[in-house]
Order: sequence, then structure tokens, then C-alpha cells
Amino acid sequence: MRIFLTGGTGAVGRPSLPLLVAAGHQVTAVARGPEKAAQVEAAGATPAEVDLFDAVAVGEAVAGHDAVVNLATSIPPIAKAMRPSAWTANDRLRREASAYLVDAALTAGATRFVQESIVFVYPSSGDRWLDAETTEPDAPGILASALAAESQTARFASGGGAGVVLRFGYFYGPGLPHTETFLRLARWGLGMSPGAAGDYTSSIHVDDAGAAVVAALGAPAGVYDVVDDRPLTRRDYAAALVAAAGRSHHVRVPGPLIRLGGAQGQVTARSQRVSNRRFKEATGWAPRWPSAAEGLAATCGRAARATRAAQ
Repeated sequence: MRIFLTGGTGAVGRPSLPLLVAAGHQVTAVARGPEKAAQVEAAGATPAEVDLFDAVAVGEAVAGHDAVVNLATSIPPIAKAMRPSAWTANDRLRREASAYLVDAALTAGATRFVQESIVFVYPSSGDRWLDAETTEPDAPGILASALAAESQTARFASGGGAGVVLRFGYFYGPGLPHTETFLRLARWGLGMSPGAAGDYTSSIHVDDAGAAVVAALGAPAGVYDVVDDRPLTRRDYAAALVAAAGRSHHVRVPGPLIRLGGAQGQVTARSQRVSNRRFKEATGWAPRWPSAAEGLAATCGRAARATRAAQ
């Protein structure tokens, strides 16, 4: 399959790209600048420098492809994430760029469109299991643009193609700035998992997310949840961070501190126990790491091996 990929050098794109190539697909990946282009070429794909806010350029770039996989995001760093203005670029990608990509995919006669989304759009629901089939989204503020992108995928599907939305859990893994920050704090004995101790967080290792992108190319049209098998409570997530960092005792960051982040902080602290059952049944995909406890330990182990190899 000839695939046009956006976000191929981002958090999910980096593990997705080589897996797509290994699966036998011909991939064109958006890359801005020579360094990003070199990363794309090293993975066996063809780089393309495209302004995703230029409808004409997007149409020209997508022409000739069988599928579009849109993983483009612009997530601000932790220090800026609580400012609404820091999410402007991400909102534009989800509202404007996704629309241009769907227009281009329809014009090109593509048969499949895959869109990245996020499970944060679900309401806070205690320990109740959530999924796209039974739970209506509640997406205020910075989350609204995620549903806007999902609506563009539905528009593609209404044109006769297979539109697939992947609502990913909270990403973690090697090389992600927030994971590295939280693990660094964990080495000091601070378990960073704001929110009520018994509330749930549904996460996903980026390598498992990358495998899910490949699996989505064979999924029936629809909205799917891509999360670990076993969501952890905030208490257990904090303990997993500290255990991965090699500490036996810790202080969990108190839940009330999340109020300092305003509306942005509160949506990320919702209790969301999300099920991956439907995606597993539709594709045969399964996460390598069933929960963040195993995935964070693997992340620290990989970092330690890399350090020893560099010495």
C-alpha cells in the first residue's frame, strides 16, 4: 500500500514508520528540515517537506497514495502545557490540517484514512470501564479539536472510504520529554501522577502505539481505543514510576495540586479506565506491555543499556 504519513518523526510516528516499511508498505513521510528527512530515509521511507496548512500543497503531496495516516500533533512541553495559548498549533493541526488531508485523500481516491486521537475526550468515570461504543465524549477546551479531527475522518468515511480513528492512551516511552521528566523526579522519590489516588489513567507505550498504527490499516472503519490491557490507578502509576527508577519508597504528588493547572490540568486528571477490547478483536493487535508497570520498567532498562553501550 502507498501511504502518506504525517507526524512520522513524532512520538508515535517514530516507532510507526519502520514498522510500516517492514510490513511492505511504500511510505512517504512528512519531514521538515534535513535532519528529519534523514530520519525518514534511515527508516526506509521517502521524505516530503509539506506545509500542512497549505491545502494546495497537501493535495499535491497526497496524490497517488492509497492511504493517509495522520499522526501530526504539536504537544507543548510540560512547562507550557497549562497555558491555553500553548495549544494553538496543535488545535490548528487537528482542525485545519486534518480537513485538508481528508480533502486530498478524497481527491486522490485513497481508500483509507487513519487519524490519531486521545482517550482524554472521555468523561471522568471512576472505576467504570469506558470505550468508544458505549461512552459519549466530553471534550471541553483543548480537547475539542480532537473531536474536530475525528469528524473529518467521519467525512472521509461518508465518501466511501475506510475512516479509522485511534484514541490513544497517555503516551509514555523512551525519548519522550514528559516520561524522562517523571522518571527523573521518581529517582528523587517523587511519584508524579496528579489526581485522586484511586482514579484511573489509561496509558500506552509508544512502541505499542506504533504497532497499532500498522494494525489499523486492516481495521474496519470506526473509532477504536488503543490503551494498555490493565489501566492503573494514579496510586499504582506513581508506584510504577518509582519502581522503574529503582526506588522502593516515594511520596506521590498530591492530587489537589492539579488545580494549579486550571482547566488543562483537570482534563488530564480525569479517571478513565478505558478498554482496548474492540481494537484487539478487530485487528488481532495486543500490547507488548500489558500495563505501564511493565512498560516503564522496560523503558528504564533500555535507557540503562544505551548508557552502558555509549561508555
